Formats: sequence, structure tokens, C-alpha cells
Amino acid sequence: MHIELLVEESSAEEALNVILPRILGSGHTFKVYPHQGKTNLLQVLPQRLRTYQAMFRTGWDNCRIAVLLDRDGDDCRELKRRVDAMAAEAGLSTKSKPEGSRFVTLNRIAVEELEAWFFGDQQAILKAYPNLEGKKLRWPAGPDSIRGGTWESLERLLQRGGYHKSGYPKVSGAHRIAEHMDPKTNRSPSFQNFRDGLLALANS
Repeated sequence: MHIELLVEESSAEEALNVILPRILGSGHTFKVYPHQGKTNLLQVLPQRLRTYQAMFRTGWDNCRIAVLLDRDGDDCRELKRRVDAMAAEAGLSTKSKPEGSRFVTLNRIAVEELEAWFFGDQQAILKAYPNLEGKKLRWPAGPDSIRGGTWESLERLLQRGGYHKSGYPKVSGAHRIAEHMDPKTNRSPSFQNFRDGLLALANS
């Protein structure tokens, strides 16, 4: 199966290009398409989904679509309903409303932001930034419970460890941490939902 992933920005693209082969294995292919933020992705999504539906009608049966958005300050359920409704309007089945056991679109929310997924794998952060080892740092109790900006929380943690004093570089930082992530052990519930949903999508 080939999976097309629509994401908000380049940091998500960078991380997913590293992580997805570990989730999907060698039997599937994928392409990640970054956008100019959440607003841009939501604006273009209805037309993108209609284009995919037109391609499905021409026999493009070996492809699936995944959409990944940050929750930020939005209501998670309402945001998910909004994106599911866009898929339904385009005539595409979703995991929430499949056609029998088959669905072609997966919509997932990173809670609160992509960086929560990094906090879900503390060992990946420590391997990417080894000077953090042995320092008395306050780690978030739960990766998906961080409020007020997950990437800012990551930036503060790294700066207390002596890294990125001029600011956390989201794209290169995402790649650096993702290189060490283990999708099977990540503690972020929203990452687990993404991982499990993606596997179901690939096998739908």
C-alpha cells in the first residue's frame, strides 16, 4: 500500500520520514506533504480530498490518505469531527465511518503538538541530547498533558541542559530526536493512536 500523508509543516515531515519506515515496515511506501501551518492545511484540505476521490474513481486502489494536525488550543473531538466531515463531503470513507471493514482516509490529532510525541520517548531525547543525562531536569508527567506550548516546553528543557540557547530548531531537532524513537514503546496516547491507525489504514 502507498500512503499519502498531509501534515502542517516541515518539522512533522522531517520526523515522519524517519519514523514511518519503523511503523510500516518494508511492505508499504509513503510520501509526506507539508503545508504552511494548520490554517493553510485546513483551507486546502477539502480540494485535496476531492482530488484524491477523483483518483480513486480511476482505479487508484493501492493508495490511502492520512491527515495529521496539531490540536494546539482546539477542542480535539471537534477538530477531528471537522476533518472527518471534510472527508465525508469528498465521498471518502474514514476509520470513524468505514465502508464495511475498509476505509481510505485516516485523520489523527497530535496532542497538543508534535513535540509531545518526542516527550513520549524520553530515551530518544536523551540519546539525541546526551548532555542531558545526569542533570536534574523536570520532565512532564504525561506527554499529552502538557499545556501552553509543547515545543516551548521542549526548548526550555534542552536549554536547561545547555542546548539551543538561541532557540530550538524545530526541523533539525525533529530529525535529531526521531532518529532514536521507538514507535512500539512511545508513551504518548496520541502517538499510539496515530501508529495503530496508520497500521490499520495500510492493511485496509
